[in-house]
Amino acid sequence: MHSFSITPDLLRGISELEPTDHGFRPHRLPARARAQAPDQRLIMSESQPSGVRLAFRTEATVVELDTLRTQVAYRGAPAPLDGVYDLLVDGELTGQASVPGGNVLVLDMMTGEASTQPGPVGTVRFDGLPARAKLVEIWLPHNELTELVALRADAPVAAARSDRPIWLHHGSSISHGTGAASPTATWPALAAARGGVELVNLGLGGSALLDPFTARAMRDTAADLISVKIGINVVNADLMRTRAFGPAVDGFLDTIREGHPDTPLLVVSALYCPIHEATPGPGMPAFEDGKVRFHATGEPGPGKLTLEVIREELARIVHRRSAEDPQLSYLDGLELYGPKDFEELPLPDALHPDAATHQRVAARFAQRVFEDGGFFEKAAYQGTTPPSS
Repeated sequence: MHSFSITPDLLRGISELEPTDHGFRPHRLPARARAQAPDQRLIMSESQPSGVRLAFRTEATVVELDTLRTQVAYRGAPAPLDGVYDLLVDGELTGQASVPGGNVLVLDMMTGEASTQPGPVGTVRFDGLPARAKLVEIWLPHNELTELVALRADAPVAAARSDRPIWLHHGSSISHGTGAASPTATWPALAAARGGVELVNLGLGGSALLDPFTARAMRDTAADLISVKIGINVVNADLMRTRAFGPAVDGFLDTIREGHPDTPLLVVSALYCPIHEATPGPGMPAFEDGKVRFHATGEPGPGKLTLEVIREELARIVHRRSAEDPQLSYLDGLELYGPKDFEELPLPDALHPDAATHQRVAARFAQRVFEDGGFFEKAAYQGTTPPSS
């Protein structure tokens, strides 16, 4: 087995790679954005490498990756499930594994208190790979903080360049992947595979809040296609009122347009979520029969935001802006998951979808966005070649 340096060119879907005491931590937001982030939940979320993968060409039949994971556990809730590493060979899922050991970050959702239980570095090993030149991708768990410690293989590895369009997506924990079975089974990863694009996932659990530093990060990220999913976090955080929401959306889109003046840009509203359709936030978790379930605790009132209000506002804003921005489009999230879908596939905790719903949302998004006549279809298949991702 040979050891290889872990360098940024081996990774896709990252903003930067931070040296740590053990190795390197992939970040999806740059250091300047992280310095402006006001809460640790966002820092934790962006450090969970949703959509991040090692990608290299090799003839190796065995690949090993040492990592130090940090699982997130909630006091009073069942222990978290092990994160999954997905192995793709030439785009096909051929293996899955988890890493033992690691740290456990224990959070108290009621008080905000946190404590860390330390643990050792672990190894994920994939063997029996075909003995030929191939593209190998190792997708990191979307729901564990991950430090990359060492990479080994029984043949040389070389960073792989992609000539597919880069799709930059920002959204909430649903885009991050909560409820998905594995990192390649989040709805953005599934949709990207269907659409033949390279995903950069800025789905940030609890933090799709129209933050200016996120907009600036998107402005400065290479992209051929951009989507922004807005709604659920603004409501369940009870972050603002209607008066502030419209200018915040305009400002967010204006900032993206500073770096991407002509890039196809899609604004997507929230999926159906009964607790917040007509009831404002804040949304609060509660333990029921050993499981977490969310409830809307706000009272309707003038200027208060609900998902119904936000969908109307987003449609109005995009309609106004598109008169001068023909590359701007709007997609109603109810087309991806609506009331009838909820009857068949209810949200297990009243907020987040399950694995089957991720599959459904991905299929519908890909059809409406990437396939013939979709929002991004022309750009995805006739656009310019992006830089290496």
